[in-house]
Amino acid sequence: MKPKILLIYTGGTIGMIKDPATKALKAFNFKELLLHIPELRQLECEITTLSYDHPIDSSNMNLSHWQEMGATINTHYDDFDGFVILHGSDTMAYTGSALSFMFEHLTKPIILTGSQLPIGDLRTDAKENLITTIELASQREQGGPIIQEVCIYFEYQLYRANRTVKVSADRFEAFASPNYPPLAVSGVHLKVDRGLLWQQGYDEFAFAKAKPSKTSITQQRMNYRPDFVKDVVVLKIFPAITQTVVEAICNIPGLRGIVLETYGSGNAPSEPWFVALMKKALDQGIYIVNVTQCRGGAVDMGKYETSIQLKEIGLVSGKDITTESALAKMMYLLNYTSTLEDFKHYFEKSLRGELTV
Repeated sequence: MKPKILLIYTGGTIGMIKDPATKALKAFNFKELLLHIPELRQLECEITTLSYDHPIDSSNMNLSHWQEMGATINTHYDDFDGFVILHGSDTMAYTGSALSFMFEHLTKPIILTGSQLPIGDLRTDAKENLITTIELASQREQGGPIIQEVCIYFEYQLYRANRTVKVSADRFEAFASPNYPPLAVSGVHLKVDRGLLWQQGYDEFAFAKAKPSKTSITQQRMNYRPDFVKDVVVLKIFPAITQTVVEAICNIPGLRGIVLETYGSGNAPSEPWFVALMKKALDQGIYIVNVTQCRGGAVDMGKYETSIQLKEIGLVSGKDITTESALAKMMYLLNYTSTLEDFKHYFEKSLRGELTV
């Protein structure tokens, strides 16, 4: 039996095509997918398309959109063997990270892709990205789908979604995975490195202290956890940052968490006012995760004097996690843990392959 793939178009450049008469870009009709991309007929799978009535520019992506995508996949989970999401590239790494935490114990692939040029352009990257993504989502072996995690495919590379960052606005190689190798490479042959694929098995919320979700739904070998906390902020440290700025951010009403982008291996100003504000925020119940601004490498608090105090007051180490993934993971764990101790314990563990332990 051929694998069944659900293709979900949410928006983005990949879903645009030029009107032959006006030359203006308009939304692509994905019901006519095989008419425009007949090469898809060569794939050994059945493709069903689902398009949003109002495509979302990825710059407008928010938590409700992530939950809408998650609900769509959850509703159709038992009916398809794989899912492909077409998405704008600007916030794709954020969406991919969020979906990776939303689905625990995945047994099927969820792969996001997009393009830098519309699907109707002569030099477009859209066709290759779309065809190969569907092929990857269709790959199976006797035990089921080969890929059983959330990924991003772009320009001949398949990445773990929660490891990716967008690195270019105008090159076809728009994404990179700084701290983890590609899961698959598309060349003359499509090579999947099975040793790099995520291996399920860590049930992070099986312990008694975990706070259950009101809307958690258990499917066959899959837990759907869509409840996230959105009262979080990213604070990027920069030279000459002022006490007024940091204080204003820490005093945002209802703030629950801060992703603190520091220098190098987790270094930040050691001035008394900065450390005092971080400690005050922690004392007020605001969780703070330390991530590096560097594209590669990891946080190692205590390696240098400028990070010793951050470690001593209780900041959580983001290790080599990306900012995009740290934000999604924080939003996720804030809902499913009840204490800073539990939050720290689970944040510093690899739940979906998002960081290196």
